[in-house]
Amino acid sequence: MGPEQVTTVDQPVDVLLSDGSTVALRPIRPDDAPGIVSMHARFSERTRYLRYFSPYPRIPERDLNRFVHVDHRDREAFVVLAAERIVAVGRYERLGPQAPEAEVAFVVEDAYQGRGIGSVLLEHLADAARRAGIVHFVAEVLPANVAMLRVFADFGYQVQRQYADGVVHLSFPIAPTEATLEVQRGREHRTEARSIARLLAPRGVAVYGASATGQGVGAALLGHLRDGGYPGPVVPVHPSAATVAGLPAYPSAVDAGHAIDLAVVAVAPEAVGAVVADAAAAGAHGLVVISAGFAEAGGDGAAAQRALVRAAHAAGMRVVGPNCLGVANTDEDVRLNATLAPALPAPGRVGIFSQSGTFGVALLAEAARRGLGLSSFVSAGNRADVSGNDLLQYWQDDPGTDVIMLYLETFGNPRKFARLARRIGRDKPVVALASPARPPGVGGDAPGPDEVAVSALFAQSGVIRVDTVAELLDVGVLLAHQPRPAGRRVAVVGNSSALTGLAATACAAQGLTVAAGYPSDTGPRAGAAELAAALAVAAADENVDALVAVFAPPLPGQLTDTEADFAAALPGVLDAGKPVVATFLAGRAPAGVPAYPSVEEAVRALARVARYADWLRRPPGTPPELPRIDPAAASAALRADGADPAGLLRAYGIDVLPSVPARSADEAVAAARVPRLPGGAE
Repeated sequence: MGPEQVTTVDQPVDVLLSDGSTVALRPIRPDDAPGIVSMHARFSERTRYLRYFSPYPRIPERDLNRFVHVDHRDREAFVVLAAERIVAVGRYERLGPQAPEAEVAFVVEDAYQGRGIGSVLLEHLADAARRAGIVHFVAEVLPANVAMLRVFADFGYQVQRQYADGVVHLSFPIAPTEATLEVQRGREHRTEARSIARLLAPRGVAVYGASATGQGVGAALLGHLRDGGYPGPVVPVHPSAATVAGLPAYPSAVDAGHAIDLAVVAVAPEAVGAVVADAAAAGAHGLVVISAGFAEAGGDGAAAQRALVRAAHAAGMRVVGPNCLGVANTDEDVRLNATLAPALPAPGRVGIFSQSGTFGVALLAEAARRGLGLSSFVSAGNRADVSGNDLLQYWQDDPGTDVIMLYLETFGNPRKFARLARRIGRDKPVVALASPARPPGVGGDAPGPDEVAVSALFAQSGVIRVDTVAELLDVGVLLAHQPRPAGRRVAVVGNSSALTGLAATACAAQGLTVAAGYPSDTGPRAGAAELAAALAVAAADENVDALVAVFAPPLPGQLTDTEADFAAALPGVLDAGKPVVATFLAGRAPAGVPAYPSVEEAVRALARVARYADWLRRPPGTPPELPRIDPAAASAALRADGADPAGLLRAYGIDVLPSVPARSADEAVAAARVPRLPGGAE
């Protein structure tokens, strides 16, 4: 739902508004005439006057015919639809044959004003105009139309204003610039983040599919919501039962009389359509569809999934799933457990996104076992709508999230993911596990993410890539509890020469440097006090950036219980501002110290974070000012079916020589002899 999307007559796009709701945008059609008339009838007198500079109580037939018949080049118009009803229209008209300028105007129904529709229309109109060879827009706006003047001023264009005859005349070039791109991306960020916030902090939740017997998936979801401490109304929707799980039940969510923001759905696939309609009537902002039987089940299921998303978006709702585990938010004011996990990890500052529902259950359980605190969780399942990119937008500004963990099976928009991760990673680390396999129903029959491409994508974006579930949690625990290392110099301290030697070897293998004077082996007879002293020396050493502490159990009878309490050796070094990882072969680490079963796992997690810290220390850089570039042509090359590499290179001023395909060595040799081809004669 970002600025990368382009609409066609046959392919409308879904657009997020500033309040997080969805609308559809597409070019106008002749059969839109009745909808245009109906919208005009709903306008207030003020809206009509500001748009047409006169009362204009009705649209004359001649005007209406001209409004809805456009050539999609010299004259273009887009309509915005909410619940299949036209609520806004924007248009441009070229100022003469082959003229480089066009006049632009748009109008929004009163009930939908102030939600960013004007900016959306301007963005799409400018994009269409550029592809038609138009380089400037002009507009006439009444001075009283402050909202419209603000749309033009805030978009990032260099707008020239003139006031004459009671009208403000505007003129501006529509070529994309860094300023306009930043405006578009800022709007994209705010709208996507807002749409997720409404899902994760609902005022009320309706549950569809909970049986009165207490059996089944729906009943489990209802129980987890009820028992998790969610403070808002939980409404079971049941066709006949008066109560479900001790809660009043209703045949429709509307009947409950509560504000319902979220609908959790666990009904058969064929019943989901009726649920969407009922949830929309209750004013829900989003659906969490646990139900399976959609795209992962084959062609018919894929069609049902597309219909589900279309119906939800038409009603202004977003969709998590289908075929997902659910969503959760541990914020004290929310305490939402709309998942199939019976218990959540303790509240914390780590946000988790998982495409796989099964994997998500295991991930939450393991996070709880390791003491990794959760801020919020989303399982996307088939990822029909809400994706990892949406969650990145939300977590960027979420004050309750410091670390982001992702389990990804597909990349719907890799370029957008890279852009978001690069920006967010400067403030909040992003740890990702990319599955090599693509699950059924996600992305068609295409293979899973390409290994080399994923590695390059993550490296350029500052994403901490891990290879296993265990590593995902290993790194997450370290980031959640410890500071970033200032460098790669590591002090290894322990009471076993074998363990400290293993740790030193592991450091070298992972690209870390064992600091001068280390490993430090206190010997097997050293107690907690001696180990604490050795660790304190390492923590104070200005040539040390991180500590690896390894503890082997003492021989029986060698130390007293107090002396053998090695966990007591660590708290004194936690305030030094350097990360500490530990391996305890006996006992448990104190709170706040990441502990690992083996020294190799501890060092590997530290190395992953050290590489991330290296990336943070590198300046982000700025895009150079490039002459001879044509951003509109570059965008067109990327949007073409199958892309157009030669067109993309030409758009950036790179000369592209003619090329021909060669099916054999002889054809290649013959082609090389053709003038102007690489390797051929001039």
